[in-house]
Amino acid sequence: MSEMPVSDARQHLSDVVNRAAYAGEAVYLTRRGRRLAAVVPAEVLEAIEAAEDAADVAAAREALAEGGPFISSEDLRAELGLPARSA
Repeated sequence: MSEMPVSDARQHLSDVVNRAAYAGEAVYLTRRGRRLAAVVPAEVLEAIEAAEDAADVAAAREALAEGGPFISSEDLRAELGLPARSA
């Protein structure tokens, strides 16, 4: 993995993308030496998303197995301070 200032990445965006897409290299984008973001191969992000989805499914199955009361979507929205759905 390499690092590159955002200002340099702006000037060399196609090179940064090619390094990720074709060389499989992750490139951290920095500002004042601090990592802000990363350009990674699409497969890496897809794997992360799949792992997160699998963890969500496992957590949902565990919650269902524990039993307990269910809450309606309307009550959940109210509890979270979200507006009610319009009919």
